[in-house]
Amino acid sequence: MAATTIARSAGTHLSLPFPWKSSPSDPSPKATLKLFPKRRRCASVVLASLLGDANGKILGGALELEDSPFDDDASKDLHTLPRPLSSTFVSNSVSEGSRLRVAYQGVCGAYSESAAQKAYPNCEAVPCEQFDTAFEAVERWLVDRAVLPIENSLGGSIHRNYDLLLRHRLHIVGEVKLAVRHCLLANPGLEIQDLKRVLSHPQALAQCEHTLTRFGLVREAVDDTAGAAKHVAFHKLKDAGAVASSTAAEIYGLNILAEDIQDDSDNVTRFLILAREPIIPGTDRPFKTSIVFSLEEGPGVLFKALAVFALRQINLTKIESRPLRKQPLRASDDSNGGCPKPKYFDYLFYVDFETSMADQNAQNALRHLREFATFLRVLGSYPMDASMP
Repeated sequence: MAATTIARSAGTHLSLPFPWKSSPSDPSPKATLKLFPKRRRCASVVLASLLGDANGKILGGALELEDSPFDDDASKDLHTLPRPLSSTFVSNSVSEGSRLRVAYQGVCGAYSESAAQKAYPNCEAVPCEQFDTAFEAVERWLVDRAVLPIENSLGGSIHRNYDLLLRHRLHIVGEVKLAVRHCLLANPGLEIQDLKRVLSHPQALAQCEHTLTRFGLVREAVDDTAGAAKHVAFHKLKDAGAVASSTAAEIYGLNILAEDIQDDSDNVTRFLILAREPIIPGTDRPFKTSIVFSLEEGPGVLFKALAVFALRQINLTKIESRPLRKQPLRASDDSNGGCPKPKYFDYLFYVDFETSMADQNAQNALRHLREFATFLRVLGSYPMDASMP
């Protein structure tokens, strides 16, 4: 089913010069960006007064900001909420500031925003339209970190983010686990029996499948849970509700018709924290290491790869395979008696294991794996989130 279009709110415009893009015909081109008013739960996007190149060298270029007045009651006004960053914003802007800026996918009230605030309680959470945009925002120095979902205890892996981990050169510097408690939201005055359909992210809809079936609601997929709540509120829908958080209900002025509607109470999403530079791994607390590798086709090759960890008593917590997109099929080297060579699917393997790269055991395991892996990359070695979700 096609995703429902989510309405977006307006913001204050500002112009930003880019010295390195100058040309004789236009010595000082400008890119139009937007600065959004602050609110309690969702900070505005703050841009820099200095620009830097890929090596961090200051290039100059002053930037004048014009803040919109902050209304304490603005949380109920959809037009005061910050618009998520788009790829256009990311490609034309950088930022600096004293507060840690953390990108997440979605709009204000998303579970990813809660994860960002759990990871960095005093951060400035920056909404992004897509996962790709959050990766690019970190790479281009618009934000300092990105907090993005990688797996859910009910819905499984977020395949898109596995693919983006390989496409971009960011490092995993931490993880955070968040308990997800879904609510059925609707505009004031409506009851469950008034609703005919419900909007939410596909994973949220899947996690509440039995409950929504019992309510007799038709499910419609949109980009994110909070975006669904915003859409229902903005268009004052009378026949539709949203599956989202209680925070989203507060932000968008919706009533909670039912709480904890997920089919399993143990509904936890694991998020990765991404940064431009890796952290120095230690042994003073539990660490986890994430890697990705590929192998030649052949009998027992994957067994040999996993054995390098078993031989050293290293516990694996996650194995995920993804197609190798630039080379999805591989022909066998065997002649097969004159018959056409069989073709195999070519895969990348993502593995998480509970050992720090500062541990000699982990170093030996990867040295062993490198002997027969056709490709190997360490995505990050970082502290485990041992807290209760």
